[in-house]
Amino acid sequence: MNEEYDVIVLGTGLTECILSGIMSVNGKKVLHMDRNSYYGGESASITPLEDLYKRFHMPGSPPECMGRGRDWNVDLVPKFLMADGQLVKMLVFTEVTRYLDFKVITGSFVYKAGKIFKVPSTEAEALTSSLMGMFEKRRFKKFLSFVANCQENDPKTWEGIDLKKTTMLEVYKKFDLGQDVIDFTGHALALYRTDEYLQQPCLVTIQRIRLYSESLARYGKSPYLYPLYGLGELPQGFARLSAIYGGTYMLNKPIEELVIECGKIVGVKSEGEIARCKQLICDPSYVTNRVTKVGQVIRVICILSHPIKNTNDADSCQIIIPQNQVNRKSDIYVCMISYAHNVAAQGKYIAIASTTVETNDPEKEIRPALELLEPIDQKFVSVNDMYAPTDLGTESQIFISRTYDPTTHFETTCDDIKDIYKRMTGSEFDFEEMKRKKVDIYGDNQ
Repeated sequence: MNEEYDVIVLGTGLTECILSGIMSVNGKKVLHMDRNSYYGGESASITPLEDLYKRFHMPGSPPECMGRGRDWNVDLVPKFLMADGQLVKMLVFTEVTRYLDFKVITGSFVYKAGKIFKVPSTEAEALTSSLMGMFEKRRFKKFLSFVANCQENDPKTWEGIDLKKTTMLEVYKKFDLGQDVIDFTGHALALYRTDEYLQQPCLVTIQRIRLYSESLARYGKSPYLYPLYGLGELPQGFARLSAIYGGTYMLNKPIEELVIECGKIVGVKSEGEIARCKQLICDPSYVTNRVTKVGQVIRVICILSHPIKNTNDADSCQIIIPQNQVNRKSDIYVCMISYAHNVAAQGKYIAIASTTVETNDPEKEIRPALELLEPIDQKFVSVNDMYAPTDLGTESQIFISRTYDPTTHFETTCDDIKDIYKRMTGSEFDFEEMKRKKVDIYGDNQ
Protein backbone atom coordinates (compact mmCIF):
# COMPACT_ATOMS: atom_id res chain seq x y z
CA MET A 1 0.00 0.00 0.00
CA ASN A 2 2.67 2.53 1.00
CA GLU A 3 3.68 3.16 -2.58
CA GLU A 4 3.43 5.86 -5.20
CA TYR A 5 0.96 5.34 -8.07
CA ASP A 6 0.05 7.38 -11.14
CA VAL A 7 -3.65 6.61 -10.73
CA ILE A 8 -5.74 5.16 -7.93
CA VAL A 9 -9.20 3.86 -8.84
CA LEU A 10 -11.92 3.38 -6.22
CA GLY A 11 -14.86 1.11 -7.08
CA THR A 12 -15.05 -1.68 -9.66
CA GLY A 13 -18.04 -0.53 -11.70
CA LEU A 14 -17.68 -0.86 -15.46
CA THR A 15 -16.66 2.79 -15.97
CA GLU A 16 -13.90 2.50 -13.37
CA CYS A 17 -12.63 -0.85 -14.68
CA ILE A 18 -12.45 0.32 -18.30
CA LEU A 19 -10.54 3.47 -17.32
CA SER A 20 -8.25 1.42 -15.10
CA GLY A 21 -7.56 -0.92 -18.04
CA ILE A 22 -6.90 1.95 -20.47
CA MET A 23 -4.56 3.74 -18.03
CA SER A 24 -2.62 0.51 -17.44
CA VAL A 25 -2.29 -0.17 -21.18
CA ASN A 26 -0.99 3.41 -21.53
CA GLY A 27 1.83 2.64 -19.12
CA LYS A 28 0.42 4.20 -15.94
CA LYS A 29 0.99 2.54 -12.57
CA VAL A 30 -2.53 1.80 -11.30
CA LEU A 31 -3.89 0.74 -7.90
CA HIS A 32 -7.52 -0.34 -7.97
CA MET A 33 -9.46 -0.76 -4.71
CA ASP A 34 -13.06 -1.55 -3.80
CA ARG A 35 -14.68 -1.63 -0.37
CA ASN A 36 -16.91 -4.49 -1.63
CA SER A 37 -15.80 -8.12 -1.81
CA TYR A 38 -17.11 -8.45 -5.40
CA TYR A 39 -16.57 -6.76 -8.75
CA GLY A 40 -19.04 -4.47 -10.48
CA GLY A 41 -20.17 -1.96 -7.85
CA GLU A 42 -23.59 -0.63 -8.84
CA SER A 43 -23.42 -2.67 -12.06
CA ALA A 44 -22.63 -6.03 -10.43
CA SER A 45 -24.30 -9.35 -11.24
CA ILE A 46 -25.51 -10.99 -8.04
CA THR A 47 -24.98 -14.72 -7.50
CA PRO A 48 -26.22 -17.00 -5.96
CA LEU A 49 -29.94 -16.18 -5.91
CA GLU A 50 -29.90 -16.32 -2.08
CA ASP A 51 -27.67 -13.22 -2.12
CA LEU A 52 -30.22 -11.31 -4.19
CA TYR A 53 -32.94 -12.15 -1.63
CA LYS A 54 -30.65 -10.91 1.16
CA ARG A 55 -29.73 -7.74 -0.73
CA PHE A 56 -33.40 -6.81 -1.09
CA HIS A 57 -34.24 -7.92 2.48
CA MET A 58 -36.69 -10.55 1.26
CA PRO A 59 -37.96 -12.86 4.02
CA GLY A 60 -36.90 -16.51 3.80
CA SER A 61 -34.91 -18.10 1.02
CA PRO A 62 -35.82 -18.66 -2.65
CA PRO A 63 -38.49 -21.36 -3.19
CA GLU A 64 -37.37 -24.70 -4.63
CA CYS A 65 -39.10 -23.98 -7.94
CA MET A 66 -36.37 -21.37 -8.61
CA GLY A 67 -33.82 -24.17 -9.03
CA ARG A 68 -30.22 -24.03 -7.82
CA GLY A 69 -29.17 -20.66 -6.40
CA ARG A 70 -25.80 -20.78 -8.12
CA ASP A 71 -27.45 -21.03 -11.56
CA TRP A 72 -28.45 -17.37 -11.20
CA ASN A 73 -26.46 -14.25 -12.11
CA VAL A 74 -28.81 -11.29 -11.75
CA ASP A 75 -27.74 -7.87 -13.04
CA LEU A 76 -28.54 -4.92 -10.79
CA VAL A 77 -28.38 -2.50 -13.72
CA PRO A 78 -29.91 -3.84 -16.94
CA LYS A 79 -27.98 -2.96 -20.10
CA PHE A 80 -27.28 -4.41 -23.54
CA LEU A 81 -24.36 -3.67 -25.88
CA MET A 82 -24.96 -2.11 -29.30
CA ALA A 83 -23.26 -4.53 -31.73
CA ASP A 84 -21.57 -1.64 -33.55
CA GLY A 85 -21.35 0.63 -30.51
CA GLN A 86 -18.53 2.15 -28.50
CA LEU A 87 -18.29 -0.52 -25.79
CA VAL A 88 -17.90 -3.30 -28.37
CA LYS A 89 -15.10 -1.26 -29.97
CA MET A 90 -13.44 -0.94 -26.54
CA LEU A 91 -13.73 -4.70 -26.01
CA VAL A 92 -12.31 -5.49 -29.46
CA PHE A 93 -9.42 -3.01 -29.34
CA THR A 94 -8.32 -4.19 -25.89
CA GLU A 95 -8.97 -7.83 -26.86
CA VAL A 96 -11.02 -8.25 -23.68
CA THR A 97 -13.42 -10.13 -26.01
CA ARG A 98 -11.22 -13.19 -25.49
CA TYR A 99 -12.48 -13.51 -21.89
CA LEU A 100 -16.17 -13.20 -22.78
CA ASP A 101 -18.84 -14.93 -24.86
CA PHE A 102 -21.76 -12.97 -26.24
CA LYS A 103 -25.20 -13.82 -27.51
CA VAL A 104 -27.40 -11.71 -29.76
CA ILE A 105 -30.60 -10.44 -28.12
CA THR A 106 -33.48 -12.01 -30.02
CA GLY A 107 -35.68 -8.98 -30.64
CA SER A 108 -36.42 -5.34 -30.01
CA PHE A 109 -40.01 -4.26 -29.45
CA VAL A 110 -41.90 -1.03 -29.02
CA TYR A 111 -45.14 -0.33 -27.12
CA LYS A 112 -48.08 1.30 -28.85
CA ALA A 113 -51.64 1.64 -27.52
CA GLY A 114 -51.20 -1.08 -24.90
CA LYS A 115 -49.64 -3.65 -27.27
CA ILE A 116 -46.06 -4.45 -28.26
CA PHE A 117 -44.75 -4.62 -31.83
CA LYS A 118 -41.39 -5.61 -33.29
CA VAL A 119 -39.32 -2.54 -34.13
CA PRO A 120 -38.96 -2.29 -37.92
CA SER A 121 -35.40 -1.25 -38.60
CA THR A 122 -34.81 -2.17 -42.21
CA GLU A 123 -36.71 -1.05 -45.29
CA ALA A 124 -37.98 -4.61 -45.82
CA GLU A 125 -39.24 -4.91 -42.23
CA ALA A 126 -40.89 -1.50 -42.47
CA LEU A 127 -43.03 -2.74 -45.36
CA THR A 128 -44.39 -5.71 -43.39
CA SER A 129 -44.75 -4.02 -39.98
CA SER A 130 -48.21 -3.81 -38.44
CA LEU A 131 -47.13 -0.63 -36.63
CA MET A 132 -48.01 1.50 -39.65
CA GLY A 133 -50.57 1.84 -42.39
CA MET A 134 -49.62 1.31 -46.04
CA PHE A 135 -48.90 4.93 -46.97
CA GLU A 136 -47.03 5.51 -43.72
CA LYS A 137 -44.82 2.51 -44.56
CA ARG A 138 -43.78 4.02 -47.87
CA ARG A 139 -42.91 7.33 -46.26
CA PHE A 140 -40.95 5.59 -43.49
CA LYS A 141 -39.09 3.49 -46.09
CA LYS A 142 -38.07 6.71 -47.88
CA PHE A 143 -36.91 8.20 -44.57
CA LEU A 144 -34.79 5.11 -43.72
CA SER A 145 -33.30 5.18 -47.20
CA PHE A 146 -32.36 8.86 -46.69
CA VAL A 147 -30.70 8.05 -43.34
CA ALA A 148 -28.76 5.14 -44.84
CA ASN A 149 -27.48 7.19 -47.77
CA CYS A 150 -26.84 10.46 -45.93
CA GLN A 151 -23.08 11.20 -45.84
CA GLU A 152 -21.91 14.03 -43.58
CA ASN A 153 -19.17 15.02 -46.02
CA ASP A 154 -21.35 14.95 -49.14
CA PRO A 155 -24.04 17.69 -49.25
CA LYS A 156 -25.49 16.05 -52.39
CA THR A 157 -26.87 13.29 -50.13
CA TRP A 158 -28.59 15.70 -47.73
CA GLU A 159 -31.75 16.14 -49.85
CA GLY A 160 -31.94 19.86 -49.13
CA ILE A 161 -31.55 19.40 -45.36
CA ASP A 162 -28.82 21.23 -43.42
CA LEU A 163 -27.55 18.55 -41.02
CA LYS A 164 -26.19 21.13 -38.57
CA LYS A 165 -29.19 23.49 -38.59
CA THR A 166 -32.39 21.66 -39.60
CA THR A 167 -34.15 20.27 -36.50
CA MET A 168 -35.17 16.62 -36.36
CA LEU A 169 -38.82 17.66 -36.17
CA GLU A 170 -38.43 19.46 -39.51
CA VAL A 171 -36.88 16.31 -41.02
CA TYR A 172 -39.83 14.21 -39.85
CA LYS A 173 -42.19 16.78 -41.37
CA LYS A 174 -40.29 16.71 -44.66
CA PHE A 175 -40.98 12.96 -44.89
CA ASP A 176 -44.55 13.47 -43.62
CA LEU A 177 -44.17 10.98 -40.76
CA GLY A 178 -47.01 10.68 -38.22
CA GLN A 179 -46.73 10.89 -34.43
CA ASP A 180 -46.59 7.12 -33.81
CA VAL A 181 -43.76 6.71 -36.33
CA ILE A 182 -41.91 9.69 -34.81
CA ASP A 183 -42.33 8.03 -31.40
CA PHE A 184 -40.77 4.73 -32.30
CA THR A 185 -38.08 6.25 -34.54
CA GLY A 186 -36.85 8.65 -31.84
CA HIS A 187 -37.20 6.26 -28.93
CA ALA A 188 -36.72 2.73 -30.30
CA LEU A 189 -34.20 3.45 -33.09
CA ALA A 190 -32.37 6.64 -32.02
CA LEU A 191 -32.88 5.57 -28.37
CA TYR A 192 -33.68 8.98 -26.91
CA ARG A 193 -35.28 8.96 -23.47
CA THR A 194 -37.24 12.20 -23.97
CA ASP A 195 -38.46 14.34 -26.86
CA GLU A 196 -35.98 17.19 -26.33
CA TYR A 197 -34.00 16.00 -29.36
CA LEU A 198 -36.83 17.11 -31.72
CA GLN A 199 -35.76 20.75 -31.47
CA GLN A 200 -32.05 20.01 -31.94
CA PRO A 201 -30.06 19.78 -35.21
CA CYS A 202 -30.75 16.47 -36.93
CA LEU A 203 -27.17 15.23 -37.45
CA VAL A 204 -26.81 13.39 -34.11
CA THR A 205 -30.20 11.69 -34.50
CA ILE A 206 -29.31 10.53 -38.00
CA GLN A 207 -26.03 9.13 -36.63
CA ARG A 208 -27.90 7.35 -33.84
CA ILE A 209 -30.40 5.75 -36.22
CA ARG A 210 -27.51 4.67 -38.43
CA LEU A 211 -25.71 3.14 -35.41
CA TYR A 212 -28.87 1.13 -34.73
CA SER A 213 -29.12 -0.02 -38.36
CA GLU A 214 -25.43 -0.90 -38.61
CA SER A 215 -25.56 -2.77 -35.30
CA LEU A 216 -28.60 -4.66 -36.58
CA ALA A 217 -26.84 -5.49 -39.84
CA ARG A 218 -24.08 -7.27 -37.87
CA TYR A 219 -26.21 -10.18 -36.67
CA GLY A 220 -29.71 -9.68 -38.08
CA LYS A 221 -32.01 -10.42 -35.13
CA SER A 222 -31.51 -7.23 -33.12
CA PRO A 223 -28.74 -4.64 -32.68
CA TYR A 224 -28.00 -5.80 -29.13
CA LEU A 225 -25.50 -8.22 -27.58
CA TYR A 226 -25.33 -9.60 -24.05
CA PRO A 227 -22.46 -11.43 -22.29
CA LEU A 228 -23.08 -14.98 -21.07
CA TYR A 229 -23.10 -15.17 -17.25
CA GLY A 230 -24.21 -11.54 -16.89
CA LEU A 231 -22.87 -8.01 -17.11
CA GLY A 232 -20.60 -8.58 -14.10
CA GLU A 233 -18.27 -10.34 -16.58
CA LEU A 234 -17.48 -6.99 -18.27
CA PRO A 235 -15.73 -5.16 -15.38
CA GLN A 236 -13.87 -8.38 -14.56
CA GLY A 237 -12.59 -8.60 -18.14
CA PHE A 238 -11.20 -5.04 -17.99
CA ALA A 239 -9.81 -5.67 -14.50
CA ARG A 240 -7.89 -8.61 -15.94
CA LEU A 241 -6.58 -6.34 -18.71
CA SER A 242 -5.33 -3.86 -16.10
CA ALA A 243 -3.67 -6.66 -14.08
CA ILE A 244 -1.83 -7.90 -17.18
CA TYR A 245 -0.30 -4.43 -17.55
CA GLY A 246 0.79 -4.29 -13.92
CA GLY A 247 -2.37 -2.90 -12.29
CA THR A 248 -2.78 -3.90 -8.61
CA TYR A 249 -6.25 -4.97 -7.39
CA MET A 250 -7.52 -5.00 -3.82
CA LEU A 251 -11.11 -5.97 -3.00
CA ASN A 252 -12.61 -5.68 0.49
CA LYS A 253 -10.53 -2.59 1.26
CA PRO A 254 -12.21 0.00 3.49
CA ILE A 255 -11.42 3.53 2.31
CA GLU A 256 -10.81 5.74 5.36
CA GLU A 257 -10.07 9.05 3.70
CA LEU A 258 -8.86 10.82 0.60
CA VAL A 259 -5.64 12.68 1.36
CA ILE A 260 -5.82 16.16 -0.15
CA GLU A 261 -3.11 18.83 -0.04
CA CYS A 262 -3.64 22.36 -1.38
CA GLY A 263 -6.93 21.28 -2.93
CA LYS A 264 -5.34 18.42 -4.86
CA ILE A 265 -5.50 14.66 -4.33
CA VAL A 266 -2.19 13.16 -3.15
CA GLY A 267 -3.27 9.79 -1.78
CA VAL A 268 -5.84 7.42 -0.29
CA LYS A 269 -5.78 6.10 3.28
CA SER A 270 -6.91 2.54 3.94
CA GLU A 271 -6.41 0.49 7.11
CA GLY A 272 -3.92 3.04 8.44
CA GLU A 273 -1.71 3.04 5.33
CA ILE A 274 -1.52 5.70 2.63
CA ALA A 275 -1.12 4.93 -1.05
CA ARG A 276 0.02 8.07 -2.86
CA CYS A 277 -1.20 9.08 -6.31
CA LYS A 278 -1.30 11.89 -8.87
CA GLN A 279 -4.89 11.23 -10.05
CA LEU A 280 -7.96 9.51 -8.64
CA ILE A 281 -10.93 7.92 -10.43
CA CYS A 282 -13.97 6.87 -8.39
CA ASP A 283 -17.72 6.37 -8.41
CA PRO A 284 -20.00 8.84 -6.57
CA SER A 285 -20.35 6.65 -3.45
CA TYR A 286 -16.73 7.40 -2.45
CA VAL A 287 -17.05 11.20 -2.60
CA THR A 288 -20.56 12.13 -1.53
CA ASN A 289 -19.47 15.74 -0.86
CA ARG A 290 -18.33 16.19 -4.49
CA VAL A 291 -21.46 15.02 -6.32
CA THR A 292 -24.96 16.34 -6.82
CA LYS A 293 -28.21 14.40 -7.18
CA VAL A 294 -29.56 14.68 -10.72
CA GLY A 295 -32.62 12.45 -10.42
CA GLN A 296 -33.76 8.99 -9.47
CA VAL A 297 -34.19 5.72 -11.32
CA ILE A 298 -36.57 2.89 -10.41
CA ARG A 299 -35.61 -0.64 -11.42
CA VAL A 300 -37.78 -3.71 -10.88
CA ILE A 301 -36.10 -7.10 -11.32
CA CYS A 302 -38.79 -9.68 -12.18
CA ILE A 303 -38.33 -13.45 -12.23
CA LEU A 304 -40.66 -15.15 -14.72
CA SER A 305 -41.39 -18.75 -15.69
CA HIS A 306 -42.44 -17.80 -19.23
CA PRO A 307 -41.29 -15.65 -22.16
CA ILE A 308 -43.00 -12.26 -22.51
CA LYS A 309 -46.28 -12.39 -24.45
CA ASN A 310 -46.30 -11.29 -28.12
CA THR A 311 -42.53 -11.62 -28.55
CA ASN A 312 -42.67 -14.93 -30.49
CA ASP A 313 -41.45 -16.69 -27.33
CA ALA A 314 -38.11 -14.83 -27.50
CA ASP A 315 -35.52 -15.98 -24.96
CA SER A 316 -34.33 -12.36 -24.76
CA CYS A 317 -35.63 -8.99 -25.87
CA GLN A 318 -35.83 -5.29 -25.25
CA ILE A 319 -39.13 -3.42 -25.00
CA ILE A 320 -39.29 0.37 -25.15
CA ILE A 321 -42.39 2.18 -23.95
CA PRO A 322 -42.14 5.68 -25.48
CA GLN A 323 -43.13 8.40 -23.00
CA ASN A 324 -45.96 9.74 -25.20
CA GLN A 325 -47.71 6.37 -25.07
CA VAL A 326 -48.09 6.53 -21.28
CA ASN A 327 -48.29 10.31 -20.72
CA ARG A 328 -44.80 10.66 -19.28
CA LYS A 329 -41.73 12.81 -19.89
CA SER A 330 -39.29 9.87 -20.18
CA ASP A 331 -39.39 6.35 -21.59
CA ILE A 332 -39.84 3.08 -19.71
CA TYR A 333 -37.52 0.20 -20.63
CA VAL A 334 -37.66 -3.57 -20.26
CA CYS A 335 -34.61 -5.81 -20.72
CA MET A 336 -35.33 -9.53 -20.71
CA ILE A 337 -32.77 -12.35 -20.67
CA SER A 338 -33.05 -15.97 -19.57
CA TYR A 339 -31.52 -19.36 -18.86
CA ALA A 340 -30.21 -19.25 -22.47
CA HIS A 341 -27.63 -16.66 -21.24
CA ASN A 342 -26.50 -18.69 -18.19
CA VAL A 343 -28.05 -16.12 -15.84
CA ALA A 344 -31.09 -18.09 -14.62
CA ALA A 345 -32.15 -21.65 -13.80
CA GLN A 346 -33.50 -23.79 -16.64
CA GLY A 347 -36.84 -22.49 -17.96
CA LYS A 348 -36.60 -19.19 -16.05
CA TYR A 349 -36.48 -15.61 -17.35
CA ILE A 350 -35.28 -12.34 -15.81
CA ALA A 351 -37.02 -9.16 -16.96
CA ILE A 352 -35.84 -5.83 -15.57
CA ALA A 353 -38.03 -2.75 -15.99
CA SER A 354 -36.51 0.68 -15.43
CA THR A 355 -37.32 4.35 -15.85
CA THR A 356 -36.54 7.82 -14.58
CA VAL A 357 -38.66 8.68 -11.53
CA GLU A 358 -41.06 11.58 -12.19
CA THR A 359 -43.57 11.41 -9.31
CA ASN A 360 -43.83 10.42 -5.64
CA ASP A 361 -45.14 6.99 -6.64
CA PRO A 362 -42.39 5.34 -8.73
CA GLU A 363 -44.01 1.88 -8.62
CA LYS A 364 -47.16 3.26 -10.21
CA GLU A 365 -45.03 4.86 -12.94
CA ILE A 366 -43.50 1.54 -13.93
CA ARG A 367 -46.78 -0.38 -13.91
CA PRO A 368 -47.28 -0.33 -17.73
CA ALA A 369 -44.06 -2.35 -18.04
CA LEU A 370 -44.96 -4.81 -15.27
CA GLU A 371 -48.37 -5.46 -16.85
CA LEU A 372 -46.57 -6.76 -19.95
CA LEU A 373 -44.66 -9.27 -17.79
CA GLU A 374 -47.53 -10.88 -15.86
CA PRO A 375 -47.58 -13.36 -14.20
CA ILE A 376 -44.46 -12.45 -12.19
CA ASP A 377 -43.00 -15.12 -9.83
CA GLN A 378 -40.96 -12.68 -7.74
CA LYS A 379 -40.00 -9.04 -8.01
CA PHE A 380 -37.24 -6.95 -6.43
CA VAL A 381 -37.81 -3.19 -6.43
CA SER A 382 -35.11 -0.54 -6.02
CA VAL A 383 -35.23 3.24 -6.30
CA ASN A 384 -31.75 4.74 -6.60
CA ASP A 385 -30.50 8.31 -6.68
CA MET A 386 -28.50 9.31 -9.76
CA TYR A 387 -25.42 11.47 -9.19
CA ALA A 388 -23.11 13.60 -11.29
CA PRO A 389 -19.85 15.29 -10.22
CA THR A 390 -20.10 18.94 -9.15
CA ASP A 391 -16.89 19.88 -10.99
CA LEU A 392 -14.66 18.63 -13.80
CA GLY A 393 -11.93 17.42 -11.44
CA THR A 394 -9.17 19.24 -13.34
CA GLU A 395 -8.02 21.13 -10.23
CA SER A 396 -8.41 18.44 -7.58
CA GLN A 397 -7.46 15.65 -10.05
CA ILE A 398 -10.39 13.68 -8.63
CA PHE A 399 -12.42 12.32 -11.55
CA ILE A 400 -15.86 11.02 -10.66
CA SER A 401 -18.05 8.84 -12.84
CA ARG A 402 -21.78 9.41 -13.30
CA THR A 403 -24.41 7.00 -11.95
CA TYR A 404 -25.78 4.54 -14.52
CA ASP A 405 -28.90 5.95 -16.16
CA PRO A 406 -32.08 4.04 -17.08
CA THR A 407 -31.08 3.52 -20.75
CA THR A 408 -30.74 -0.11 -21.81
CA HIS A 409 -27.45 0.25 -23.65
CA PHE A 410 -23.92 1.38 -22.74
CA GLU A 411 -23.54 4.33 -25.12
CA THR A 412 -24.05 6.96 -22.36
CA THR A 413 -21.61 5.08 -20.10
CA CYS A 414 -19.02 5.14 -22.91
CA ASP A 415 -19.57 8.88 -23.38
CA ASP A 416 -18.79 9.32 -19.67
CA ILE A 417 -15.62 7.22 -19.99
CA LYS A 418 -14.42 9.30 -22.96
CA ASP A 419 -15.22 12.52 -21.11
CA ILE A 420 -13.26 11.47 -17.99
CA TYR A 421 -10.35 10.32 -20.18
CA LYS A 422 -10.21 13.70 -21.91
CA ARG A 423 -10.25 15.57 -18.59
CA MET A 424 -7.53 13.33 -17.15
CA THR A 425 -5.16 13.35 -20.11
CA GLY A 426 -6.04 16.60 -21.88
CA SER A 427 -6.39 14.74 -25.17
CA GLU A 428 -9.37 13.34 -27.07
CA PHE A 429 -10.18 9.69 -26.45
CA ASP A 430 -8.72 7.50 -29.20
CA PHE A 431 -9.67 3.84 -29.56
CA GLU A 432 -6.19 3.17 -31.01
CA GLU A 433 -4.72 4.11 -27.61
CA MET A 434 -6.46 1.09 -26.12
CA LYS A 435 -4.74 -1.44 -28.35
CA ARG A 436 -2.73 -4.06 -26.53
CA LYS A 437 0.99 -3.67 -26.64
CA LYS A 438 2.21 -7.00 -25.29
CA VAL A 439 1.28 -10.65 -25.46
CA ASP A 440 -0.98 -11.70 -22.65
CA ILE A 441 0.96 -14.39 -20.82
CA TYR A 442 -1.76 -15.25 -18.32
CA GLY A 443 -3.32 -18.35 -19.72
CA ASP A 444 -4.83 -17.00 -22.91
CA ASN A 445 -3.65 -19.93 -24.99
CA GLN A 446 -5.30 -22.52 -22.82
